Amino acid sequence: MAEDAFTEHRPLLFTLAYEILGSAADAEDVLQESYLRWSAVDPATVEHPRAYLVRVVTRQALNHLRAVRARREEYVGTWLPEPIRTAPEVSEDAILAESVSMAMLLVLETLNPTERAVFVLHEVFGYTHGEITASVGKAEVTVRQIAHRARRHVQARRRRFEPDSGATREVVRRFLHAAATGEVQTLMDLLAPDAVQISDGGGKVVAARRPITGHAEVARFVLGVLRTTTAATRIEHATYNGMPAARFVTGDALDWLVAFEIHDGRITGLYGIRNPDKLHRAETVRPLDRGGHPLWKP
Repeated sequence: MAEDAFTEHRPLLFTLAYEILGSAADAEDVLQESYLRWSAVDPATVEHPRAYLVRVVTRQALNHLRAVRARREEYVGTWLPEPIRTAPEVSEDAILAESVSMAMLLVLETLNPTERAVFVLHEVFGYTHGEITASVGKAEVTVRQIAHRARRHVQARRRRFEPDSGATREVVRRFLHAAATGEVQTLMDLLAPDAVQISDGGGKVVAARRPITGHAEVARFVLGVLRTTTAATRIEHATYNGMPAARFVTGDALDWLVAFEIHDGRITGLYGIRNPDKLHRAETVRPLDRGGHPLWKP
């Protein structure tokens, strides 16, 4: 049945759409549109359902990304990807964990839509240039050139990444304890000298409009933010985008969450999402999948 094939490959299709779009809501829209197209096709006429669905989702994601690009350029403050709650085992696949990390998704935002799709399909999912041609509507020689250009662009901008682990979670625990007790020196020691804090409020809640750089400046900012929290706010540890994260919850409401980027025992990046529109789906753990077989196999 068509529904069975789509359900079987849904984690793969969601992962692909999310990495192209950087938004769980947009990825779900793309999957809905793709399912409607798939349900209108006779499955008996499709030799390789997985390959067919990857093509459909890629095309729909590309169309969607081109449509939302203008809105992102007019976004109030700094735009961050919509966070997705991931299972700890995502960290076991280093390529997958890095590919959904906040830092990588921000780098992918600097590519044009076709470059982004080609990079994701080739570098993350391992599809050959020839296999990608049907998904992006380009000749193989062109796809090869796009892939080379995109890879060079990403490599020049990618940050060192360590997935969520016991060690990184311990760094976050110590950092939050130091922030709660006002231990400024400990905070600065746990932050890399060039640490960056980025907030996304979407113009709907109070948030820093520009990135904050430097361990002293980030430490002061974190202390200032925590002074505004109430005694009713509790901090929960979780994994988002393959990174250790902290959820700030008041009652039953998730007020904001922070994902931590860590390297060599120090925090290099803090990504704070406060835009309520990006927190609606933050409770759901998203199963992710890069797929384990060549694209054109059943």
